[in-house]
Amino acid sequence: MAGKDKEIKDRDWDREMREVDKLLAKLPDADPSLGRAGAPTVPRAFSPHPVATPPPGSPAAAGARLTTWIRVGLGLALGIGMLVWPYSHVCGLKLMFYMIGAGTVTIAGVWTGISSWKRRMGLAHLLSLGLVIWGLVLAVGIVLPRVGYASHAAAWFCPEPK
Repeated sequence: MAGKDKEIKDRDWDREMREVDKLLAKLPDADPSLGRAGAPTVPRAFSPHPVATPPPGSPAAAGARLTTWIRVGLGLALGIGMLVWPYSHVCGLKLMFYMIGAGTVTIAGVWTGISSWKRRMGLAHLLSLGLVIWGLVLAVGIVLPRVGYASHAAAWFCPEPK
């Protein structure tokens, strides 16, 4: 066991990594910057997450950030609008529309969360996570009383008048 530890310590790792870089540079889709000091040693073809975002100062990056904030704003407006839902949503078709609204809040949160994560926008991402949680809270408030979990039972469909 001690012999293997000494063998590992005696290796010239820099020389071996240069050989690996040379072999990687021979691959057909290799990055031409391989082998230079400070350059990445993994070809982009093998990168698990290729980066396709524009440079931070470019107009395309500013437009992408603006569209993300617009999405977050629309999602927040919908989430706040659910608080003042103008119709009764106790049962029936109006309840189904309310469920669609709650689902839309959740989907808007996921959509803005993905967009803000790609653009590394922390505050927008936190707000989108809040939207996801709020949409789920709205949906749980509807579903739990109707599946018998809450203290009072509620119906999905309105009873017919007698």
